[in-house]
Amino acid sequence: MTKNNPSREFTLRGVLLGALITLAFTAANVYLGLKVGLTFASAIPAAVISMALLYRFKDSNILENNLVQTQASAAGTLSSVIFVLPALLMLGLWTGFPFWQTALICAAGGTLGVLYTVPLRRVMVVQSNLPYPEGVAAAEVLRVGESQRHRSESGSAGSPQNAGLRDLGWGAGLAALFGFMSSGLRVLGEAVSVWIPAGNVAFRVAAGFSPALLAAGYLMGMAAGISVLVGLVLCWGIVVPWLTAYATPAAGQAVSELANQLWSSKARFLGAGVIGISALWTVGTLARPIIQAIRNQPARASDPSATARDETDKDMPRSWMLAIGLVALAVLFLVVSSFVQQYMPALSDGARYGLSALCIVFAAVFGFLVAAACGYMAGLVGSSASPISGIGIIATILMALSLLALHAAVPAFADSISGKLGVALVLFMVAIVLAMAAISNDNLQDLKTGYMVGATPWRQQVVLIIGCLVGGAVIPPVLDLLYNAYGFAGALPREGMDPNQALAAPQATLMNQIATGIFSNSLDWSMLGLGIAVGVVVIVLDVMLRRTGRGALPPLAVGLGIYLPPTIGLTLTIGAVLGFFMQRAIKSYGERAGKTWVAAAEERGLLLASGLIVGESLMGLLIAALIGFSGKDAPLAIVGDGFAPAMWLGLLGFAGLCAFFYKRVVRAS
Repeated sequence: MTKNNPSREFTLRGVLLGALITLAFTAANVYLGLKVGLTFASAIPAAVISMALLYRFKDSNILENNLVQTQASAAGTLSSVIFVLPALLMLGLWTGFPFWQTALICAAGGTLGVLYTVPLRRVMVVQSNLPYPEGVAAAEVLRVGESQRHRSESGSAGSPQNAGLRDLGWGAGLAALFGFMSSGLRVLGEAVSVWIPAGNVAFRVAAGFSPALLAAGYLMGMAAGISVLVGLVLCWGIVVPWLTAYATPAAGQAVSELANQLWSSKARFLGAGVIGISALWTVGTLARPIIQAIRNQPARASDPSATARDETDKDMPRSWMLAIGLVALAVLFLVVSSFVQQYMPALSDGARYGLSALCIVFAAVFGFLVAAACGYMAGLVGSSASPISGIGIIATILMALSLLALHAAVPAFADSISGKLGVALVLFMVAIVLAMAAISNDNLQDLKTGYMVGATPWRQQVVLIIGCLVGGAVIPPVLDLLYNAYGFAGALPREGMDPNQALAAPQATLMNQIATGIFSNSLDWSMLGLGIAVGVVVIVLDVMLRRTGRGALPPLAVGLGIYLPPTIGLTLTIGAVLGFFMQRAIKSYGERAGKTWVAAAEERGLLLASGLIVGESLMGLLIAALIGFSGKDAPLAIVGDGFAPAMWLGLLGFAGLCAFFYKRVVRAS
C-alpha cells in the first residue's frame, strides 16, 4: 500500500473535474445501456483523463487523481436505473422524464448504496483476498502515471499522459469514426443476420458490428463469452426452432417473423428465469461471508488503539452516515408519496402515506441485501460482470407479488394498486432498488483502489456521494434527449418515426413485461419455470467445472445469451475470443520481452477497449442531438436504407477494427 500525504487529496478542482468526467461518462453509459443493455466501468479511463489534465498542476498527486476517478466511476453504475425507468413511457404513464422525480431517485438511491457498503469495507477490502479486478487495474494505472510524473519532473521521461491517453484516444477516435459512418452516414451496416431454413423452422445466425460490444466482450473474458455463446445456441438453435415448429403463423407471416415474435414473447422469459435463479444463487453463496463481515465491523468508526497511521483506515463517521441516510430516506419517501398522489388520487392521505412508507421499507431492506451481495460480488468478478439485471428481475417479481398481497389484504388499496398503476409503482420502486445496488456494486471496487494507493476511505465515500448527485442531475436530460431523438421500443415520441431506429431498452422492456404479466395474471410462468430449471443445470455444471479446475460456465452469462438479441450476444463472444487469442500472444511474447512488457500490453488492451466504448457512446449521443434538433431520423445519411453494400462494408470495417485492436496491443513495442 502506497503512503501519501493527504493534504492535497480532497480539492475543489478535483471535485469539479470529477463532476465534468461524471457528466460525460454518465451520458455515454445512458446511451449504451439503452441501446444494448450494457454499461461500462469508467474508473480506468477517468483515471487516465484525470492524470492528463492534473499533470499541469505541480501540486497534484496520486490521491487527488484517485478521488477524481472515484467520483467519475459513479457514471458507469448509477446509469443502471435506465434498465427500468423507460418502462414508465412504454406504459403510457410518462410522456418524458420528470426531472426532479428522476434525479432524486438516482441521487437518493445511489447515496443509500454508498452508505450500505461502508460497514463492509474493512473486512471485504482490507482483510479479504478478493481479487477486485477493476479496482486493482485502476490502482495500477494511477501508480504508472505517478511514477512517470516523478521521472518527468527529474527530466528522465516525457509527460505521464502520453502513452495511456494515446491508446485511449485511438480507441475512442476509431469507434467514433465507425459510429459516424454507420449510424450517421449509413454507409456501413450495423449488423449481419442470416436465416437458415429447415422445413417449417429456421435457424438464425446474427452479429453486430459494434466497437463497444467488441470491447465489452474483450473485458468480459473467455469464460463469460463462451457462456453467452452457449445461451445463444440454446436459444436460437433449440428453443426458438422448437417453439416455431408448434406455432401457427399468421396469414402471410414469414417463418423469420414468427421466430422473432416467439423469441420476444416466450424465449426471453426463459432467459429471465436463468438470470433470476443465477442472481439468487449468487446472493445465497455470499450470505455467510456478508453476515460475517457485518459481525466483524467495529462498533465505532475509529479503533481506540488507532494511531496516526490509520488515516487510511477511517470510514465516514457514523453520525454522518445516520444523518445522510435519514435525509436520503426522507427524500425517497417524499418522491414516492408524490408519485402515488399523482397517479393514485383516489387514495386518502393516510392510505397514501402508509403505502409510501411500506414501499420505502421494502426498498430499504431489499436494497441493503442486494447492496451487500453486489458489493461482495464486485470483489469476486468485477463491477461490470455483476448481475444488476438479475437483481432487477428479482426485485420486480418480489415487489409485484408484495403489492398484490397488499391489494388483497388491505381494502383501502383495492382500487389503486392494480392494473397499470400497480405496474407503474412496482417499476418506480425497482428503479430505486437498482440505484442502491448499482452504486454499492461500484463502491467497494473504488475503495480497493484507494486502499492500494493510500487514500482516505471517508473522503472517497464523500466524493462518491457527490458523483451520485451529479449523475442524478445528468441522467434525466440525457434520457429526454435520447427518447425524443430515437424513441424506445414500444414508445415513440412522434408519429411517423422509424421503429427500427428506436433504442431497444431491453431490460426495461423485460421488466415491464414481467410486472404487467404478474398483475394481469398472464405471465408465462412455464417459460420462467423452465428457465429456472435450465439455470439450475447450468449452476451445477459451473460448480463442477470450477471444482475440477477445467474452467467455468457463469450461469448469468448463459441467461444473457438467451435474453439479449443475437446481434449483441455473438459480438460479445467475438470480443471474448479475440481477447483470448490476444492474451495467448501476449504471454508468448512476454516470455522473451519480460513482465514489464506484458503489463504494458495488458494495460494497452484495457485502455483501447475503454476508448472503443466511450467513442461509440459519445458519437451516438452526438447523432442523437442532431436527430433531436433536426426532427429527422437520419439527418446525415448519404445513402438510403436499400444500400446493398452497407452490410459487407460494415463487416469489412469491423474485421479491420479487430485486426487493428490485436496488432496494437500485441505487436506494439
